Amino acid sequence: MEKSLPLHLLHVNISAIIINRSHAIFHFIAILFLIHYRLSFFFRSPETSTIPTLPWLLIFFSELLLSLSWLLSQSYRWRPVYRTVFPERLPEDDELPGIDVFVCTADPNKEPTVEVMNTVISALAMDYPPEKLHVYLSDDAGSDATLRCTKEAWNFATYWVPFRRKYGIGTGCPEVYLSSSEVDNGEFKDSEFKAEKDNIEQKYEVMKQRVMEIVQHRDVVAHNTYSRDHPSIIEVINEYPQEEMPQVKMPQFVYVSREKRPSHHHNFKAGALNVLLRVSSVMSNSPYILVLDCDMYCNDPTSARQAMCFYCDPQTSPSIAFVQFPQTFRNISEDDIYDSEIRSIFKIYWHGLDGVGGTILSGCNFYIKREALLGNFSKEQDLMTLKTLVEDHKPNSKTHGESSRMMLEKANELASCSYENQTAWGSEVGFMYFSVVEDYFTGFTLHRKGWKSVYLCPKRPQFLGTSTTNFHESSVQWTRWRAGIIQVVFSRFCPLICGPLNMSLVHLMCYSGLALEPLMHCLSLWGFALIPQLCLFNGIPLYPKVSDPNFNIFSIIFVSAISKSLYEIVVASGGELRMWRNEWRIWMIRAVTCCTYGSLDVVLNKVGMKEASFMPTNKVTDDEQSKLYEKGVFDFRAATMFVAPLETSRHSSDILSEFWSSMMMEMDTGRRW
Repeated sequence: MEKSLPLHLLHVNISAIIINRSHAIFHFIAILFLIHYRLSFFFRSPETSTIPTLPWLLIFFSELLLSLSWLLSQSYRWRPVYRTVFPERLPEDDELPGIDVFVCTADPNKEPTVEVMNTVISALAMDYPPEKLHVYLSDDAGSDATLRCTKEAWNFATYWVPFRRKYGIGTGCPEVYLSSSEVDNGEFKDSEFKAEKDNIEQKYEVMKQRVMEIVQHRDVVAHNTYSRDHPSIIEVINEYPQEEMPQVKMPQFVYVSREKRPSHHHNFKAGALNVLLRVSSVMSNSPYILVLDCDMYCNDPTSARQAMCFYCDPQTSPSIAFVQFPQTFRNISEDDIYDSEIRSIFKIYWHGLDGVGGTILSGCNFYIKREALLGNFSKEQDLMTLKTLVEDHKPNSKTHGESSRMMLEKANELASCSYENQTAWGSEVGFMYFSVVEDYFTGFTLHRKGWKSVYLCPKRPQFLGTSTTNFHESSVQWTRWRAGIIQVVFSRFCPLICGPLNMSLVHLMCYSGLALEPLMHCLSLWGFALIPQLCLFNGIPLYPKVSDPNFNIFSIIFVSAISKSLYEIVVASGGELRMWRNEWRIWMIRAVTCCTYGSLDVVLNKVGMKEASFMPTNKVTDDEQSKLYEKGVFDFRAATMFVAPLETSRHSSDILSEFWSSMMMEMDTGRRW
């Protein structure tokens, strides 16, 4: 490694800082004038004012909520930064640290097994020393079909991995490479390469067919029962095909299915990740961990080396807990009517978070330091009480005999239901349990303890997945996210209550803004959907006339907000006007649907009327819905709970206007009496 040259560089976006802060000052002054205008109403004499107080107060409350949401969102724009890495400057392979890859799957009915196997194969094919790479597949359904499919995937990987390394294939996912219409590099357009490629393609089709047959012939009824009640299953997949064993070394591959019993709460994805954290500690114990969703394959095999540019740099602070990569998707249409790309999160918010203390943990596509997850526990403490795994042992996973048997017995014990009883797992150690959005809560906990994080967004997507492309599944997914975040708000862990131990004020504002966003958007949008329309039908003015000088306040705020969003989407991000229109539309839709039901779900849970739940997103592609999405046509064939609020907010003024009129008449009659 060239010690004189850095492994990574930080670039502060000065132009964005100037624009964002200038706009924030201008917009904030306009909001102060708005607040002054609304407050002045309450100091008028009752004799001169004919406007009822209640609607004025409600619309003022909605405006205050949106203003607070805007104010907190400015923390994301306070200091956006970008990073560049130089993996070619890393030390030699024998000096690189080990990496454990965690791939999580939960439901083969909603997560296509072929897609899961492609993700696993892409992880095995990463550009990293194979003896220092260990891949763990967590099957939370305990499906025998999934276990059999992993063996088929491993057999194919023993051919695919050497082929990818030999010819420098740019992607680790065989499905993507073999279905690509791109022309191969001229350097390898010889008969030997074409023959090997044809052979790989044939073997892949065989593997794919076998996987589909295994999944098709599984007992669905037995599976649904077994997925909630089964023992732990841990198996090292290291069998090679009957043909000659390949010369290229392969990473370790382990199938893990934790024990599940109806009498135990399993803490959803966080529980599965903590089992992998413990099991891997006795099998590989790598200092760094990559977490992937089952549909998020490794598009660029060099992501591990790029992440190591932060961990291996002696000039970098050892307090970096994780390196977050963006979530990018390969099935996004040009219109993207449901904002499935989640553009604002990964192109605006996370860059700003990186500049003020560290990005939020984002579910997958992150390399995290094992030490950060294990907390500050030391070897001298009572490990039997805490049951934390911090021992410095690194057994050879490919040994056989007594040592291998004892290792698997220990691993099965660590994957049992009762292992975490009366321990610090989920509260002080590992991924946090309190919320179904374990990523947000875990990241917040790490940052409060003083750990840092970085956000790396290379030009080429390091990971590619599939996103929801229909209204129903998108709404289910966002409702789960909103409910999980509001769980944190309605608890002692709320960012506004849980004081920052080692966080800056701006960093705390970022976490608070994301946590309070569902409630603020839900309440404010329902206020704007109901109050102005009701007042319009009843002749109650809530806004000044165009001839009134106060009208300029509202017009300035409107133009300011629209101009800034157009700048961020069209100018800064290179988007189009239709993208801007679609994002505003889906934001309003989610505010009155997902945010509403997410908040309601948490309230019912707090009063004991409903238990917290985790419904995996359905990743099975529906051809008809995909065609509508590609055409930019909304598909409202969703649950009534999502469609009803949209109709209610549109027609509520008609339904309630008569009630409002009669109430005002009765009030007027009472005053005359």
